[in-house]
Amino acid sequence: MGHAIAQAARGLLNWRSLRWKIAALVAVASCAVALAVGVLVHQSTFERSMSLGRDRAFTALLLAVDDYRRTGSTPADSDPAQIPPVLLQQIRNTGQSSTWYDDRRPDTPWMWAAQHVGGEALAVQIDMGPEMRSLQALDRHIVMASLAVLAVVVPLAALAAELPNRRLRRVARTARRIAEGDLEARSKVRGRGGDEITDIAATVDSMADSLRDRLLAEQRFTADVAHELRTPLMGLVISAELLPESEATELVRDRVRVLRTLVEDLLEISRLDAGAERADRAPVPLSRVVEESVGRTGLQVRLKVTGDPVADTDARRLDRIIANLVANAHRHGRPPVEVMVDGTSIVVRDHGPGFPGELLADGPQRFRTGAAERGRGHGLGLTIALGQARVIGAGLVFANAPEGGAVATLHLRDYTRPEGPVALPRPR
Repeated sequence: MGHAIAQAARGLLNWRSLRWKIAALVAVASCAVALAVGVLVHQSTFERSMSLGRDRAFTALLLAVDDYRRTGSTPADSDPAQIPPVLLQQIRNTGQSSTWYDDRRPDTPWMWAAQHVGGEALAVQIDMGPEMRSLQALDRHIVMASLAVLAVVVPLAALAAELPNRRLRRVARTARRIAEGDLEARSKVRGRGGDEITDIAATVDSMADSLRDRLLAEQRFTADVAHELRTPLMGLVISAELLPESEATELVRDRVRVLRTLVEDLLEISRLDAGAERADRAPVPLSRVVEESVGRTGLQVRLKVTGDPVADTDARRLDRIIANLVANAHRHGRPPVEVMVDGTSIVVRDHGPGFPGELLADGPQRFRTGAAERGRGHGLGLTIALGQARVIGAGLVFANAPEGGAVATLHLRDYTRPEGPVALPRPR
């Protein structure tokens, strides 16, 4: 629950997320629509105000012309010094009445109307201030209404984008689980209209099915080959033991032992891949078990034990892990090889070139030993050690020491608290 809340909070704070991109797109589209509507309304209202102002000016001009013809008096606005030169030029050129909008002073706009009567220019002006102030108020109301709509539309767009975001996150989580090795992970995202997200989810699920089937086929093939090789291999072992003692016989026996080890490793890997292995847990005194495991390898090892730790684990599988790590350190590293037991952590270190970058990034891969300086071999030892560590619920971390050398650290479960899962560090 807490993880889901934290993930949702990170999504809300991440301005690069699809949610906010959709909200920004909606905001831009809303602003464009509001701007277009606002411009149209402003222009329409302005033209209507100009039309009404011209009608009022013409009406006032007709009254002034009638009054001039009856009484001979001219309006005060007819002073040639006050009439705009542009308007005078218009009535001279056309010989008819004309209007002109005077916005030279935006705070006091006027609508002028003028006409030549009896050789004189009669002019009137109408105050357009109320109309312009009404237009400005309309513009402010449009802006305020647009902002209010944006304040509602943008959060609604972000909420509406949550559903496709949730489906995309589910597909992303499934892809990550598949990349981490969970081949049973499926997104199971469904859509009513068969949209793009549904297509992506179906493709990811189909890819997982295909990958799982291919890996299962590979595992079955490996197991079948190993089983088929066991019978002729046992015959080969017996035949090699019956050969007369000689240098050639010893060479044949050595190669037969290597082949037998390889077949046994393949069988063990096939069982680990199939999930058929189960740990037989018990309290294990690490100092004694590690010392005996190192002794059985017959290899030169510096052993250091701190305290007298007891772990909740499977002694047989722990022995297999230690033996493989020590053998790998001798085969691919350089002496001295050190084994240190500190609490429930077991560290195996050599002083060679260290683990290759591919192994540190992707973990051990069967039939791959990494860099050439790490030596040659079929590369199954670390793969088996990692698989056995998973069976007993331990963490196996591979790293390189700053001063050189490969370091493999096995973290076991403390027997003093067997009921809870042990907190295992992530590989660096």
